Amino acid sequence: MPMERRSSVEPMIYRIHHQTRLSYGNGVPLARLNVRLTPVIWPGQELVDQNLQITPLPTERTDAFGPYVVNVTTMSFRGGVQEVTVDNTMHVAVTPPPVPETSPTIAETRDAAMLARELGPQSPAPYLFGSRIAVPDTAIADWAAPLLDGNRPVLEAAQALCSKVHAEFAYDTTATDSQTAPAEAFASKSGVCQDFAHVMIVALRGNGIPASYISGYLRTLPPPGQERLVGADAMHAWVAVWCGPQIGWIGLDPTNDCLARESHVVVAMGRDYADVAPIDGVFTGSGFQTMAFSVDVAEEG
Repeated sequence: MPMERRSSVEPMIYRIHHQTRLSYGNGVPLARLNVRLTPVIWPGQELVDQNLQITPLPTERTDAFGPYVVNVTTMSFRGGVQEVTVDNTMHVAVTPPPVPETSPTIAETRDAAMLARELGPQSPAPYLFGSRIAVPDTAIADWAAPLLDGNRPVLEAAQALCSKVHAEFAYDTTATDSQTAPAEAFASKSGVCQDFAHVMIVALRGNGIPASYISGYLRTLPPPGQERLVGADAMHAWVAVWCGPQIGWIGLDPTNDCLARESHVVVAMGRDYADVAPIDGVFTGSGFQTMAFSVDVAEEG
């Protein structure tokens, strides 16, 4: 068992308020939504309470655990709907677990991932290969390869790659959108947290290392003397790297070049953004959909 460095961070309680308003012009006869806003069980994190309010009340509603590490509320609205408001308020307790002092080598991690027989949502197997958005890309894999030598500890190498993404990519909210492919963001060396995470995921998987996409929140106001993290006031995205069966998943935030620790609240884990989008769905009719949202993450203790 690797030696561990104990965390000195006290438990944090966050009050999170996330409101989304979807408008459908003059109205549509049917709308179906998938809402992924209930945090999953995650090491060092506990959902204390939650109040998820939907206006108007949906005609049908189902709450379930998704195929990956994600809770999904599916709902439908019939009979004509012009606007839907999703108002989510919750308290989450965060106590970051210890950070391992050492980790297996990349070669050992690759071998362990390929030999893993479990196919559950936290198994490395679903996160080794390409997915809907994070498709394999040779250029991205080759760009990262010098950092990912097989003899290097996997966590150390992943942190080096995290720093490389942060150093070489410009944070630009106008450069990409939610449909931008990692190859496009890589070519322009710009984008937002979603793009940074996707590029890092493609780089790691392209070198045989299981990597997943994390959707969550950042605390809005930093502790005294610390800079505000990029990506607050909205849902944030970062990467989790599988560091072998003894350590499991470790979060890394390439947008802010840091470990995902006491300032990060995990909502869901999937292969890429398509698995964990906060809200998506379909509607029928000739209208159009617009979306507006607000997010606030306040520390309460």
